[in-house]
Amino acid sequence: MRICVFGAGAIGGYLAAELALAGEAVTVIARGAHLQAIRDKGLTLLIGGQRKVARVAATADPAEAGPQDTVLVTLKAHSLPPVAQQLATLFGPDTTVVTAMNGVPWWYFQRLAGPWEGHPVRSVDPEGRIAATVGPERIIGCCVYPACEVVEPGVVQHVEGNRFQLGEIDGSRTPRGVALSEAMTRAGFKAPVRPRIRDDIWLKLWGNAGFNPISALTHGTLEQIARDPSTRPVVRLLMVEVEAVARALGVRLAVDVDTRIKWAEEVGAHRTSMLQDLERGRPMEIDALVTAVQEMARLVGVATPTLDVVLGLVQQRARTAGCYA
Repeated sequence: MRICVFGAGAIGGYLAAELALAGEAVTVIARGAHLQAIRDKGLTLLIGGQRKVARVAATADPAEAGPQDTVLVTLKAHSLPPVAQQLATLFGPDTTVVTAMNGVPWWYFQRLAGPWEGHPVRSVDPEGRIAATVGPERIIGCCVYPACEVVEPGVVQHVEGNRFQLGEIDGSRTPRGVALSEAMTRAGFKAPVRPRIRDDIWLKLWGNAGFNPISALTHGTLEQIARDPSTRPVVRLLMVEVEAVARALGVRLAVDVDTRIKWAEEVGAHRTSMLQDLERGRPMEIDALVTAVQEMARLVGVATPTLDVVLGLVQQRARTAGCYA
């Protein structure tokens, strides 16, 4: 299988290395010192006490890679619109695009039967560039659970997790979905094909939308926020509102809000991705994780007073730090 990883950072590098080592023909799209290190020394993965080195094709120009069977998009959501048209250079007639990204995806309402079918999500695709480039027939959704970090150019440190849930956006089970699942399983990932991928996306988003902005505002870890009597009630109010939006959209959440908070608490002294980005001066994933929830809430007529306040605060925090994409 010809696989291109578009955005070979932490998660993308993890995927690319393991898939290449399992025998897939992998090309990575990267840039700068990271790209040069991959070209010179290979893509290094530090995992489970091992140091693995994968030799992969690497380029900054997707046009050089040519048509692919599968494109794994592992960019952060705010990074995709400016480069969306570059994706098309990777497409053949049957190329599949897998969105291994956090938050609400731009395609959320595509091929979703009901009153909002085809509705755009402007928070993540403000000018419709992505939707204009990637047709819904190409898309497989993906919910990403591992944690990884680029510790130096060309070197990815795996922290925890190996689960990537996959699902066709119309809920069908297809040969291409099964083939991708099997390829990822051979590479050592847990990659089940799920019939309701939006439910899986919301289950993860539920925690992200609740804890990430509070973490960025307070600099607290997951366990600190969940255990502090000042912040836990705020997170719970926020997550109750997020749950109401999800259920209004027909999403089935497998647990209640207190169980979801408990899961986050059990992760321990973890700094959320939004806090890490703030501390490192990088663009924060506010729109895909929080603004999009507000947009959808207004679409379905659900009031979100707590989310509205928290979103306003974290947007201002990001702007003052120069970290709002």
